[in-house]
Amino acid sequence: MNVFERYAPFIQDFIYRNGWETLRGVQVAAGEAIFGTDCNVLLSASTAAGKTEAAFFPILTLFSEDPPTSVGAIYIGPLKALINDQFSRLTELCADAEIPVWHWHGDVSQSHKEKLLKHPSGILQITPESLEALLLHKHAYIPKLFGDLRFIVIDEVHSLLRGDRGGQTLCLIERLSRMAGVNPRRIGLSATIGDPEGTGKYLAAGTGRETVIPRVEEGKTKWRLSVEHFFTTPGAEEAPADEKAALPALDMKTDTAPENSDPGFAYVFEHTRGKKCLIFVNSREECEAVTTTLRGYCEARGEPDRFLIHHGNLSASFRETAESVMKDDEQCMTTVTTATLELGIDIGRLERAFQIDAPFTVSSFLQRMGRTGRRGLPPEMWFVIREEQPEARAMLPETVPWPLLQGIALIQLYTEERWVEPPKTDRLPFSLLYHQTMSTLASSGELSPAALASRVLTLKSFERIDKEDYKTLLRHLIETDHIERTEAGGLIVGLAGERQINSFKFYAVFKENEEYTVRSNSEELGTIVMPPPVGEKIAIAGHVWIVEEVDHKRHLVYCEQVRGKVPAYFGQCPGDINTKVLERMQRVLAEDKIYPYLMKNALGRLYEARSIARLGGVTTEPLINLGGDMWCLFPWLGTYAFLAMERFLKLKCAKDLGLTALDPARPYFIQFKMKATREQFFEVLKEKEKQPLDPMELVYPGEVPLFEKYDEFVPPELVRKGFAYGILAIDEMKSRIRGWESRP
Repeated sequence: MNVFERYAPFIQDFIYRNGWETLRGVQVAAGEAIFGTDCNVLLSASTAAGKTEAAFFPILTLFSEDPPTSVGAIYIGPLKALINDQFSRLTELCADAEIPVWHWHGDVSQSHKEKLLKHPSGILQITPESLEALLLHKHAYIPKLFGDLRFIVIDEVHSLLRGDRGGQTLCLIERLSRMAGVNPRRIGLSATIGDPEGTGKYLAAGTGRETVIPRVEEGKTKWRLSVEHFFTTPGAEEAPADEKAALPALDMKTDTAPENSDPGFAYVFEHTRGKKCLIFVNSREECEAVTTTLRGYCEARGEPDRFLIHHGNLSASFRETAESVMKDDEQCMTTVTTATLELGIDIGRLERAFQIDAPFTVSSFLQRMGRTGRRGLPPEMWFVIREEQPEARAMLPETVPWPLLQGIALIQLYTEERWVEPPKTDRLPFSLLYHQTMSTLASSGELSPAALASRVLTLKSFERIDKEDYKTLLRHLIETDHIERTEAGGLIVGLAGERQINSFKFYAVFKENEEYTVRSNSEELGTIVMPPPVGEKIAIAGHVWIVEEVDHKRHLVYCEQVRGKVPAYFGQCPGDINTKVLERMQRVLAEDKIYPYLMKNALGRLYEARSIARLGGVTTEPLINLGGDMWCLFPWLGTYAFLAMERFLKLKCAKDLGLTALDPARPYFIQFKMKATREQFFEVLKEKEKQPLDPMELVYPGEVPLFEKYDEFVPPELVRKGFAYGILAIDEMKSRIRGWESRP
């Protein structure tokens, strides 16, 4: 019996109604794995390959044959918007079988949630944060809600593999399974997985099951990909290039930008009219600035506004409006967005995506590329690399177009090797440890220290945490009143802990800035961080506003819309760039290869960069003299190995080398003054590398590097340890120094 024949009749009818002539490869593979084994399953296939249906067709078939007596499957999605999108799709699919579909997050009505509590059944769709709230506040319901739970489907699993949020999700799944006395199969879905085997082990943690990773054969997809470069100054002369070798324009202009426009933004403006597009940027600040600029161009040309905006600081109404308009095939609007539209929300037929500068990861590039190419169109992405024109007297490293090299490196790593960043699972998550300790204690009531340790430290996310370190944490939490010791010697949540737990912000483990809600009259526009004084301007929701009042007590900002252009006020979000990306950037400079997606300006700028780099010795030498006692080091290391190198030079080598004025441009280069010679530099690094190095030696005296959300409640000595042993990539740094040993 093939997979289609195995499906329940209502699934077969659904497939016929939708005009699907054959099952996709991922659907066949998922059906064979779910029907044919009792294992966990990791499904990796391209964006829009039908992974959600692939997982749920067999799950719903099994439910129709043997209905669960509680919620039978949980779908965990990283975004509320994704939950809402999948809710509509699953509801339609399940209607004929009378299998209820529930969703649970902050925007869902209480009455909907109460119905689920009274009649637990079917499928529950939820975010990690809402699942945390459910375990915390409805813990008495857990056995009834999930006593017959059989599957947990984790969508966009790659987005949960980096940082504490992935660890939290794994903790929640383990805690729920213990509370309900179940061991559900786990189904992971993703379009971009760098290390399938490692991800499979992560997915299986604590289940006692193996993870099946079906190999899905996908037909070759032809990309429409271009990379163009612009100096930000209007009229700036671009470097000459061989036009025959350059990629011609993928499409004709459909508009004309106003005079003296920013050349890069003008290029985007002129190729979006009459199209449905996404413009990806790397920060919320940039999202606001780009939207404001493009809307200003519309106004200057006397055209209707054709740009929408979507990012995490906007109010739900603004985000939902953008999502709704994008789904409407009749509306030719373009949305400027951050990573919030990177994941699998259905936003209809998109013609192309623009990427302003380069993203930080291959994974992001693939996700963003995959947002286009649906409904019969090829995936299409236009990179727009913007750069201030280097001054005539600029130092060598400042003349290198780093975003251009980064964009090329990301593309080449995937096209040449199919390489995607692997998950980082070797951190010491002390911030998450605090969070899960408090959540476990709050939901369980009084526990002995031993019982609390048994419940928390046995969670897979904390397998690298030492018992003595946990004792240190608990003692600190007792001292700071986050935990209180009872007369019987048990532990309960203390007053300071209650203040944290009773806040809705407790459910999330990702770091948030202190946000202020922005309002204009009665309309909520979104949130900002660190509001400016009254009379100053802010940018939010793609418009400019003047601040009329700031209520610090209630965290409210009142404003009125005005014309103009200002940068937005949001917190920076630095990217974690892998060492492999930096190494490929070095090869881009060193090789003579012409990449077929480079347009005229980008090709000319690459020619120029290669010439400058080769003349300066950058392609062969890691250490370059910039004149006199000024030097520049090009380590070609990723973010955290670069950070280790920077600290190694300051703390271990500076005295011997006479290093001063050390100025890093992470993770590209480090400039400094040095009294030593080149030979002495490498000799000292070689000698210091061979000496035993405790990672704690690279933490500055008195430094408490607060990286994660709850680090402030963790003992300083543990924060320092987590940074030294879990963040700094010392082995990579030392390996790079050993690679320099052959130098004279």
